[in-house]
Amino acid sequence: MDITTEMIKKLREETGVGIMDSREALRQTNGDFDKALTFLREKGMAKAAKKAERVARDGVIGSYIHHNNRVGVLVEVNSETDFVARTPDFNGLAQNLAMHIAMANPRYLKPEDIPADVLDAERANYRKEAESTGKPAPVVEKIVEGKLEKFYDEACLLRQAYIKDDKVRVNDLITQAVSKLGENIVVRRFARYEIGGE
Repeated sequence: MDITTEMIKKLREETGVGIMDSREALRQTNGDFDKALTFLREKGMAKAAKKAERVARDGVIGSYIHHNNRVGVLVEVNSETDFVARTPDFNGLAQNLAMHIAMANPRYLKPEDIPADVLDAERANYRKEAESTGKPAPVVEKIVEGKLEKFYDEACLLRQAYIKDDKVRVNDLITQAVSKLGENIVVRRFARYEIGGE
């Protein structure tokens, strides 16, 4: 299949990668756009995994105030250098993350941040619910684990589906930025404030 300039342009717009990488992804997948997209995402994740060991101490505080002035968010996003932290792409990421937090209301950054007592309570509730169905113990355990995974997806920022594209998780969004900007990027912490909230 012929790979056209339009195909390359569309793939670049979707992923933010360079012309050569877009062309190569399309060539590797015989011009299949969706497969090329997957190919580039996997390649980006591999690059991001290599960069994850590097220290990210620079960065920005992203902020978002909802239009009704009832919800506000601050999020610390770190990069390896202030050069990357000053780029429009990096600042856009911080802004998008702050907006996502305002809308999706995550309680924790990642599953490891959930207090043990909260996890124990969730697990106990799921087990009680599953046992009431009369299913055998191994099935009950699978149900409990499945519900815990769903709880992580709802409660943890990095596991949530991104509000602007529910096919992408927030962690994938960060991975794409790592691939594009060439540095390790870490969401360090966030705070969400809501009028009348706790």
